[in-house]
Amino acid sequence: MLLQVKNLHVSINGKEILKGVNLEVNKGEVHAIMGPNGTGKSTLAAVIAGKNGYEITQGEILYNGKNLLDMPPEVRAQEGIFLGFQYPVEIPGVSMTNFMRTALNEIRKYHGQEPMSAKDFLARMTEKKDLVELTSKLTNRSVNEGFSGGEKKKNEIFQMAMLDPQLSILDETDSGLDIDALRIVAHGVNKLKTKENATVVITHYQRLLDYIVPDFVHVLFEGKVVLSGGKELALELEEKGYDWIKKETENHSK
Repeated sequence: MLLQVKNLHVSINGKEILKGVNLEVNKGEVHAIMGPNGTGKSTLAAVIAGKNGYEITQGEILYNGKNLLDMPPEVRAQEGIFLGFQYPVEIPGVSMTNFMRTALNEIRKYHGQEPMSAKDFLARMTEKKDLVELTSKLTNRSVNEGFSGGEKKKNEIFQMAMLDPQLSILDETDSGLDIDALRIVAHGVNKLKTKENATVVITHYQRLLDYIVPDFVHVLFEGKVVLSGGKELALELEEKGYDWIKKETENHSK
C-alpha cells in the first residue's frame, strides 16, 4: 500500500473540515477525488503534503508504511510526494534551471546519491519540457514569473516530470485551462504513469477525466468520502450534479 488515510479529522481555526476521511492508494493507480467547493478536497491535499495551518485532531496517514504526519514537508517531498498547486506562485529572481537543479539534487542527496552532472541535468530538462510542450523561453525565466495560467500549470507538470515522484497529488490542475492546455497537461500526466507510482487528481469537473482516465473515483462531501467507484461514477456526477450526492448521503444515513 502506497498511501493510507485512516479516519482523518482536520480543523482550521477551530472549524472541522475533514470529518473522518478514509482513502487507500496503491502503486500503479490513478485516483480522482471530486466534490463541490468547500468539502475539503484541497485541505486533504495540503495535509498530505505537510502544509502548515491545519490541526489534525484524529486519524493517521501512512506512506509506504511510515507515519507521514511525523515528517516535515521537505522530507515528504524527498520521500517522493509531489503537490501540484491550484494556484502556482511566482518566485521572482529564482531561475527555473537553478530551482529544478537544487530540488532534484536535494532529493538525490536524501537518498545517498551523487549530484546530477550539469550535462545530465540539461539533457533531462530538454526531455521533460518537450513532454509538456514547455518552450525554452519559459524555462529560461524565473519560476512562473510572467507565465499565463496555462503556462503555470504546464510548469507544474514539468516539475513533476523532473522530480519523478512516487505519489503525485494534482489539486485542481484543470482550473482555468483551455482545451489545448488541458490536453497537454493530461498528456504529461499519462506519460509519467508507471507501475511504481500513483496519482491523485482533485477536480470539480468530469472533463479532465476524459483525458486522465482514473482507476477509482471518490466523492468527498461534507468532509467525508461518501461514494467510491470506477470512472463511470464521474459521468454519473456530471449528469446528476452534487445535489444527487446529498440525497444519496441522506438516504444512507437513515
